[in-house]
Amino acid sequence: MFRKTGFIWHEAYAWYQLGNEAGLARPDGRGVQPDRHAYDPETVRRFRNLVEMSGLADHLVCMKPTAASESDLLRVHTREHVEQIRALSDHITGGEAELFMPVPAGGFEIALLAAGGALMAVEAVMDGKLDNAYALLRPAGHHSTPSASRGFCVFSNAAIAGRYLLDTRGLNRIAYIDWDVHHGNGTQAAFYGDKRALTISIHQDRCFPVDDGFVDQLGEGDAYGTNLNIPLPPGSGVDAYIAAYERVVIPALEAFRPDFIIVPSGFDAGAMDPLGRMMMHSDGYRVLTRKLLAAADKLCNGRLVFTHEGGYSRWAVPFYGLAVMEEISGHKTDITDPFLDWHRALGWQDLVAHQVAVIDAAARNLQHVPRGA
Repeated sequence: MFRKTGFIWHEAYAWYQLGNEAGLARPDGRGVQPDRHAYDPETVRRFRNLVEMSGLADHLVCMKPTAASESDLLRVHTREHVEQIRALSDHITGGEAELFMPVPAGGFEIALLAAGGALMAVEAVMDGKLDNAYALLRPAGHHSTPSASRGFCVFSNAAIAGRYLLDTRGLNRIAYIDWDVHHGNGTQAAFYGDKRALTISIHQDRCFPVDDGFVDQLGEGDAYGTNLNIPLPPGSGVDAYIAAYERVVIPALEAFRPDFIIVPSGFDAGAMDPLGRMMMHSDGYRVLTRKLLAAADKLCNGRLVFTHEGGYSRWAVPFYGLAVMEEISGHKTDITDPFLDWHRALGWQDLVAHQVAVIDAAARNLQHVPRGA
C-alpha cells in the first residue's frame, strides 16, 4: 500500500555542530584527547543522502521547514528557558546550558527550525496533505524539559507539536511512542500532569538519564496512568522489543484511543551504537513500524509522525532510517542493509526471562491507562 509520506529536512540541521569531545568526556589538554562529538551532524546527513541515493526521495513529499515562533515554544517551555538558549546562541562562542548540553553560536535559530519541522509534519498530516511523515530534525528534543535543555536536546520538538495539536486543532487525545535507547524524560515531563497525552518510552534501563524512566512513574493527578515506561535491560534484542510492543505499547494505544500518534524516533537502540547497549537491527525497526502503522490505521485514521531524536552510528543509522521510511511510504528500494545478517546472528536476540520480567511489570500498569471513547 503506497502512502503519501512527507520527509522534512533542512540543511541547517547539519550545521548544528557541538565541537569536540571524547565519548562525553571533556578534552583536558593532558590525558583526554579531543575527538569529534558523538552527536555528529554527518549521521543525519548520511540518512538524508541514503533516502536520495536509494531513489526513495522520488516517492516522498520532501518539505523544507519554517521556524517555529516563540509562542509555539511557550506552549511547552518557560520563557526563562527560551531566553537562556537565545542568549547562549547569541554569544560568539556559544555556551553550555546544562549537563551534556553545549549550545553553539547560532544554535537558537536552528533549534527553531527543528521545532518548526515537527510542527510542519503534524500540520500537514492533520490537513490531509500527507498520510504520515518523518521529520529528520536536529537538534533533537526528547530530553528537553519545560525548564531545561539536556542531553543534546534544545527544545522539545515532539511535545511542542503535540501541544499544538491539542490546543489548536481540536484533538482530544494524542500518544507518544518513544523508541530511542534513552528515556524520553522531556516528553514525559511536558505531559506528566496532562491527561490528554499518553506518553510511552521504551528504553535501556538507566542509560540516560540515570535517575528517570522507571516503571512506577505513571503520571500525576487526573493524568495518572497516562505515562508508561518500559526500561529494558541492557543487551535486549529485537524479540524483547517486539514483546514490549505486543504486550504493552499496542494494548495501551488501543485502550487510550488517541487521535494522533507521534514517535520520537532515535536509532541508538541499534546494535552498533556507541551510546547504547541494545541489539536492534533494521528488520526490527521494520516490524515495530508495521505495528505502529496498523495501530494508527485502526485508531486515528493513519495519523502518524516520526520526529528524529538520537542515533550515533554514522554507518548503521541511515539503514535503520531507510527501513522505517520504506515501511511508512510503502515503497521498497533495492538497497540492502549490509549489517543486517551480522546483527541477526548476534547472541541474545531471543527473548529471555529477565527481559520478560520487566515487560510483565510494565504490562501490569495497563490497568491504569484511561480508556478512550
